[in-house]
Amino acid sequence: MEAAAKKIILRIELWHVILLLGLLAILWPAKLINPTALLAGGIFMGVNFLLLSFGVAWVLTPLAGKGRVKLGIGLLIAKILIFLGLLITLFFQFELDAISFALGFSTLIVAVFLESVRRAVHVGV
Repeated sequence: MEAAAKKIILRIELWHVILLLGLLAILWPAKLINPTALLAGGIFMGVNFLLLSFGVAWVLTPLAGKGRVKLGIGLLIAKILIFLGLLITLFFQFELDAISFALGFSTLIVAVFLESVRRAVHVGV
């Protein structure tokens, strides 16, 4: 993976953490969210994003280079199934607030948007 791509991924994760902590600081005192569910949604997406981003570079790309594309796809499908199982467990065993979880989950999308806007303004596109 290129150094520039790593910087972008880490910058997106930084935006993500800032957004999560900002939402927590603003909405928790007003009792508008469940802080555990908000953080669970944010952490869930953050870990998933990192595994997908770096997993492609560290695992899938070398496998594809060796002609083992099917193994790489199998590993990606296994990761998706594990995360879906974890998501189901979180909702049914711990009874998390779905709105708060979705809010934490959505902060990554906003973080990607903010980073793309920052890059466009910085580059002057």
